[in-house]
Amino acid sequence: MAVLKLTDAEIYYEEYGKGYPVLLFAPGGMRSRIEMWRKPADGPARPWSDWIELLSQHYRVIAMDQRNAGRSKGAIEANHDWNTYAHDQLALLRHLGIMSCHTLGGCIGSSYCLKLIEMDPGRTNAAVLQNPIGLHPEFPTYFPDGFAEWTEEQVKARPELDRAAIASFGRRMWSGDFVFSVPRDFARRCSTPCLVLPGDDKPHPAVTGLELAKILPNNEMLRDWKGPAHLDAQRRTVLAFLEKHTPVAERR
Repeated sequence: MAVLKLTDAEIYYEEYGKGYPVLLFAPGGMRSRIEMWRKPADGPARPWSDWIELLSQHYRVIAMDQRNAGRSKGAIEANHDWNTYAHDQLALLRHLGIMSCHTLGGCIGSSYCLKLIEMDPGRTNAAVLQNPIGLHPEFPTYFPDGFAEWTEEQVKARPELDRAAIASFGRRMWSGDFVFSVPRDFARRCSTPCLVLPGDDKPHPAVTGLELAKILPNNEMLRDWKGPAHLDAQRRTVLAFLEKHTPVAERR
């Protein structure tokens, strides 16, 4: 457990296991934090695997709380957007001396994976896109509405924040379509191997996951992966995909 101190943020992260690195981007939308991988103590099991527990048996796993989620905190400026998160993530990789890695992102984490590939294409060897978020045609205000709730949480905890700056940040995050962080044109030319695990609900519309699987030029897809009945297939598929794309010299 450690904190990376940046000029305008403190990023909390944890490391587990050893081997080729895998950087995890947790579910949770604007509240993307490490705990989202784990089963809640007072609630039902997640429909996804605890990738920290599973992958750390084979890889060096780095899990992080994103800026202003969980134990990470940082500035919120009017010109912040997906690039801000990618800069935090790259700063963490540089801090840890990681030149290349796999990534696995759930929910908003899938959009982080794609943005990181766009910003620094050689850094990601393979990416797992679990439950990709996207603009749902029937619920187009889902993410702006959620951002408004998150804004109230932030302002309550930090009254000094500038609401106008936060509003600008929100527009830059959620005014697009598709997966929000990158355009379709980038996805069509993205050569990084990706494994797509499509979603099927409001924040993770099936149409987005299926479109990613259609236009990403170097992808695999596991359509049925959610819930207890599919956990074994989910785990086998992810492990096989990552193993296939792990550099030979790094395999254990």
